[in-house]
Amino acid sequence: MNDAGRSVGPARGALKLPLDRVVVVHDEIDIPFGEIRARVGGGLAGHNGLKSIKRELGGADFVRVRVGVGRPDSSDPEIVSGHVLGRFREDPAQVHDLIELAADRVQRIVLGEEPA
Repeated sequence: MNDAGRSVGPARGALKLPLDRVVVVHDEIDIPFGEIRARVGGGLAGHNGLKSIKRELGGADFVRVRVGVGRPDSSDPEIVSGHVLGRFREDPAQVHDLIELAADRVQRIVLGEEPA
């Protein structure tokens, strides 16, 4: 189990949050770099962090803010893993803008200004 799963379950319990008020921000290779999408629940698409979080929370109906990192030009698992776990190849200003966009989206969802 990765660290995400070990920390989110106890945090949810301590705060007594319903599952649909938990917001998880994660990378998504099936979304082009720079796009942000949000939703409640859905499939895990082989994402090990999401699998761990689902297991610890007891369900998958949490809010997901999916941050597009794009897919590499290969389906080789080592290349895909290196893409997801490695440094961004994009310009640092683009990465900064993506982080700001994701943070703004999370804030609007948490404040109830926007549905997931």
